[in-house]
Parts: sequence; structure tokens; C-alpha cells
Amino acid sequence: MRLEYSVLANLASVAVEETMRFILIDKVICLEVGSQLRAVKNVSLAEEYLGDHFPSFPVLPGVLLLEGLIESASWLVRKTEDFAHSMILLEEARNVRYKSFLGPGGQIEYTVDARVIEENVSSFAGVGVSQGERIVEARFGLRHFNLADGDSAMAGVDGVVIENMKKRWGLLWREDAGRKRPGSP
Repeated sequence: MRLEYSVLANLASVAVEETMRFILIDKVICLEVGSQLRAVKNVSLAEEYLGDHFPSFPVLPGVLLLEGLIESASWLVRKTEDFAHSMILLEEARNVRYKSFLGPGGQIEYTVDARVIEENVSSFAGVGVSQGERIVEARFGLRHFNLADGDSAMAGVDGVVIENMKKRWGLLWREDAGRKRPGSP
């Protein structure tokens, strides 16, 4: 089932006005534009979804583990296409396997490898690893587009979403991270 543009427009408008509730990657650690992205997520007991999943055995929900792979792949698409699209959505997920749990204090490293990145669709293989153990793996496809593709009046919303994503990228990826700056000790 595909979401109608009017539904997406409403969702995008809300997203522009409010911050994302869950951000499932904390930092991008490696980027090969058009090919691969690696990112990390640190799990904290303070994350509100752990209170319900599960109170006596808090673990990152499987759907959020998968979402970490999807977010990682979305950033790879954005960088490869120079932020050409405001919307990047999951089209399909195949062969999703959950192999272990990830609880508070744990860190997962996501690696997504692009199989194909085309103008409006892309496909990936991804894996999430914690302490050398595979936690999640999947093959999945994304579709990318602008709301203005279906309604030219939405071009302004596209622009705001893209600018917000560029700002967030600046927080996730620092090209000079770990390198000394000229003149610094």
C-alpha cells in the first residue's frame, strides 16, 4: 500500500514543526558516498520506549533496530544525491533477521551497503553488530521523492525538510572528527 501525497504532506508538515521523536543513530563514523555508510547508536536506559519494552528486561525493540538500518541507508541516499529529495521511505524489507538483544549501555554499529541507488529507488543490505555479534540484518528497498512531485504547492515544505536534514547531517557527521586542525596541539 502506498501512502497518498496528501497524507505525506500532512506528515511532512508535522515533521517540519516538531522534532523527530526517535533518532536511531547517534553518529556516522564512515561514509563512502554511493557505496557504504557506517553509523553507531548508543542505547540509554533513559530512552522512553525501554520503559514499555520490557519493564523487567529492557531491550531496543526489533522494529527500531531495523529503523536504525533504514536511517543509515537514508543518509547514504541523501549524501549520494546531494539532498535532492525530502522524502525517503521504506518500500520493502526482506530477509530481516533478529539474532540477539540490545539493552541499556549497549552500542550497535550499523553498516549499510548500497546495491543500487537510482533517482527514485534504492536497495541495500545492512547489518547491525554489537560487541562483535550480529544483532540484526536485512535487505531492504527505499523510495525517494519530493512532495512537490505530486503537488507543486508542497515545494516550500520540501525545502524546509531538506534544510532540516542538512542541519541534522552536520550533527551526525564531522569530516574533521578525530583529526587535528591546523595550529591545534
